[in-house]
Amino acid sequence: MLQPAWRNWQTRRTQNPFPARECGFDPLRRQIFTVKLFQAAAEVFVPDGCPAAAALARTTHLGIGAHQDDLEFMAFHGVAECFGKTKHWFCGVTCTDGSGSSRSGVYAGLGDAEMADLRRAEQRAAAVAGDYGAMAQLAYTSPEARDPGDTRLREDLRGMLEATNPEVVYTHNLADKHPTHVAVARATIEALRSLPLEIHPQRVIGCEGWRDLDWLPDNEKVVMDVTGHEALAAKLSACFVSQIGGGKRYDLAVAGRRAAHATFSDPHSPDRAAQVIFGMDLTPLIKDAALDPGEYVDGMIDRFRAEVGRAIGEG
Repeated sequence: MLQPAWRNWQTRRTQNPFPARECGFDPLRRQIFTVKLFQAAAEVFVPDGCPAAAALARTTHLGIGAHQDDLEFMAFHGVAECFGKTKHWFCGVTCTDGSGSSRSGVYAGLGDAEMADLRRAEQRAAAVAGDYGAMAQLAYTSPEARDPGDTRLREDLRGMLEATNPEVVYTHNLADKHPTHVAVARATIEALRSLPLEIHPQRVIGCEGWRDLDWLPDNEKVVMDVTGHEALAAKLSACFVSQIGGGKRYDLAVAGRRAAHATFSDPHSPDRAAQVIFGMDLTPLIKDAALDPGEYVDGMIDRFRAEVGRAIGEG
């Protein structure tokens, strides 16, 4: 059964039939940092009303996505891992402002500013539905996020990483075909590399967006089983009506991809899961700052090429 997405902790504590999640900040575990963000429209939204600094500091799983709805589709494993838990908290970071989002039907006449307001509201609604500990929206335009000479996004991400000190970070994978996704992944890696070693996360995962990761050799896949959380996934997807109702059925496509991974991941065994997400392990890029991201992905592609070649030769 899903927990209701109560809008503030006082209401949740008195009306939620499940045990309420308090702010959950452990002062012995981490320091509280204040976050200063560059964009005037940037915000940190805390669904349960916990003070912002403490809400960020309780984070265990951090998702960093380019656009509104990216987190719910590519970092859903982190959302599901934390949903309703007392010691795990998901924090989301969306880097762009939504002004360039596709629009059709009843949304076709919206200007960029109106679309940005709508997309920001949709992302807040998803944070409430998913019981996020906090939701930051950094409000960059997509060209700003993609500009390699503009360091502001990287510095904002470093500030968010310092404020959250997460155990796991989810971001886009480096083989994604959306240029803004790849730019955000690169900025995330650069921000992580700039942190002291003692506050590096335990794991950094590049997630699926505009390209599947089923091509990765099996021993290199990060396999994330999200079976049993289908209702939560549907609830989150429904928050983004401007896109789903505007002609992009991400909800169906993402659920179908997860089901396909669960079935086609192993040709010889019965299905062990119903919904599976694949990830690319980016942790080595954080542990070794000299490792070139392009060469790192090239190595994965070369090993995939060799795997295909061996299968053809053996066939």
